Formats: sequence, structure tokens, C-alpha cells
Amino acid sequence: MSDLAAVSDLAREAADHDAADELAPLRAAFDLDDGTVYLNGNSLGALPRAVAPRLAEVVRHEWGRRLARSWGAWWTAPERVGDRIGRLVGAAPGQVVVGDSTSVNLFKALVAAVRLAGPERDEILVDAATFPTDGYIAASAARLTGRRVRAAEPGTIGREAGPRTAAVLVNHVDYRTGRLHDLPGITAAAHAAGARVVWDLCHSAGALPVGLDEHGVDLAAGCTYKYLNGGPGSPAFLYVRRELQSRFDSPLPGWNSHADPFGMEPGYRPADGAARGRVGTPDILSLLALDAALDVWDGVDLAALRSKSLALTDFFLRCVAAYVPEGRVTSVTPAAHAERGSQVSLRRPGAGEIMAELVRRDVVGDFRPPDVLRFGFAPLYCRFADAERAARELAAVVRGTGA
Repeated sequence: MSDLAAVSDLAREAADHDAADELAPLRAAFDLDDGTVYLNGNSLGALPRAVAPRLAEVVRHEWGRRLARSWGAWWTAPERVGDRIGRLVGAAPGQVVVGDSTSVNLFKALVAAVRLAGPERDEILVDAATFPTDGYIAASAARLTGRRVRAAEPGTIGREAGPRTAAVLVNHVDYRTGRLHDLPGITAAAHAAGARVVWDLCHSAGALPVGLDEHGVDLAAGCTYKYLNGGPGSPAFLYVRRELQSRFDSPLPGWNSHADPFGMEPGYRPADGAARGRVGTPDILSLLALDAALDVWDGVDLAALRSKSLALTDFFLRCVAAYVPEGRVTSVTPAAHAERGSQVSLRRPGAGEIMAELVRRDVVGDFRPPDVLRFGFAPLYCRFADAERAARELAAVVRGTGA
């Protein structure tokens, strides 16, 4: 088949997929330029149209007119918005609180997990390919609690947990490769060894079903500015399984997590429930922007979301294979659906320059040193036509010709 015939066939197939896509109407809920292919939702999600008018209302009326009187409505937002995220990560109400950053929440969760362990458990087991900050947090938690850090490959980390393991920290999806790690299996293996598990959900929340309650996860944290579209720097979330909440000993107790925050007692008494995960005053503007952004998720079937994610990434890989000369790029994202998140990562020397040229052509992905091109597929707004065009432009850049 000629190159032109391949392009024509795949372009027609993309149009057919988009016409049949049950999530396609949701794209209209986002402020997107149809001339741009946006495949960087795994770094920063697109802007939902509902956010700007909601923020304007908050600024003009709730802050501008009502002033401090608005705290009556704002005060419970961390738990209320947390419950909305809870549905998307498989957590029943009362177990998720929103606030702080992912790093801060992981620190709280990991130290609390270690404190739940007995004194004979002296190691923190971490994913060897972890996002760097997670490693920094683990090292700090170890210093604080008198433990040591040991790294293990995600594929073996469950088997590596033993009688000395206090806590296991794992990324659900590898940020470089898009590999989806075995949350149910690793959690069960860690529990069998008597250890607690903390999951980093930054690259899975809003991209695929997680099932925190179903799989007995102890603690988890994740950001909201990627697939959840909360905006740059939007507050992160913290999950504490209900059975552990009464023993959740945060290393960062603050007045907002006090049982009587306005009592101003000199001694600390932790609040009950998810509020125990709070620290200081909530970032209300960002929190309410996130709340508005979550409206687009109302009624979304997570099984349909996952089905589209896999179909999009499959189709993109097919287009890359058809358009890009053999051997010019190598996929480092697993082919098996059970091992794939919602991104495709391609390895190629000079990846930074290639991505810069793609961005100039209005195909926006991102680059991770030294040689990885990342393409994130947010199922709520990404189209099959986007996948086809991105592969076509990538081929043109790799060949060194015009599109």
C-alpha cells in the first residue's frame, strides 16, 4: 500500500471512530483550539469551560461581596470536592480530602504508614523507577522515622516486601513509559507481608479506573491538574482508608485538622475522618476552580473512559507503525492493555528537538530526557483524528520533510 493510501485509510478510520465515540460530546465542555492537537493532558489538563465563569463568581461575589461570610460555604470544600474525586478513584465518601500538593500528601501518607508499622519494621520499599520527588519524600520520611529506604523494580516490589518492610511506595503509572503497575497484586502482596502501601495516582486518576476501596489500598495521593483538569498547581488529594483513619498520625498537624480548629487549644487533638488529613487554610480559589472542573465528570462511565483510552493509544501506535519509517522510533509503552496507562512514550535520539518541532506544528506532547517523546491521551477530549495527525506530523519531522 502506498503512503498516501495508508494516510487516507487511517484518516477515514479515525473519522469513523470519532463518529461512534460516546464520549465525543464531552470535548465541547473544554476550551480547546481545534487547530491544535493537544496530547499533553498527562502534564496539564485542558481548561473546562465552566471554570472561568465559576471563578469570576467566586472572586466578584463570594470574596468580593460576602468576604469572610463565605467561609460558611467554603469550609467543607476539601471534603466535598474530595468525595467527587473519590468516585473517580473508587473511594466511598469520607475517605478523600483535597488540599496541599502531591508531595506534601505523599509525605503525610508515607510517614503515617510507617508509624502504623511495628518498631521491628525498619525499611521503606520504593519503586526503583519512581518519580524523583517520591524518592526524595521517601528519603525524608526515612530520616524522620529512623528507617532506611530500599528500591525494587515495580514488577518485583510485591515479592520484595518482607517482615522488615514498614511501607511500600509505588507509582500507579510510570511517568516516563506509561507502564501501568499491578495495584491489586502489589497491594495484596504487601499486605501479606504485613506492610502498608501508599500509591501515587498522579498519572492514573482521571485516566482509568483505580479501585482503591475494592483492592484494599491503605493510603494514596495524587494531583488534580493532569487528567482531572483542575488547572496549573491545583490542590492535590489524599486518600486514607476508613479503617485506618483513627490511627492516621500525620507528621504535619495543623489547625485545620484539629478536632476544634477555632478553639485555638495549645494541644493538638486530631479531627475525625478525612479532615484529619488537612493541615492549613485551604487554597479556596484553586479548590473551587477544581470543583467546577470536575463538573465535566458527572455521569462519565469509567469503563467507557478506559475503553476509549486503550482504543486511542492502540490506534496511535498503529498510525506510528504505518507512517514512521521502521526503526526510527521505539515504543517503550507496554503493548499489553493490562500494563498500559493512558500515554504512549516513544524513544528516539534528539527527542527534545523533535518535540519542539512538533509543538511548532501545533502537535503538543512533551519530552523527558534523554530521549523520550510522551503523548498523553485524555479520553474526555482527545480524538482519534488527533492521534492520526500526531503520528503523521511525527513521521514528517522524523523524515525531515514537510507535512
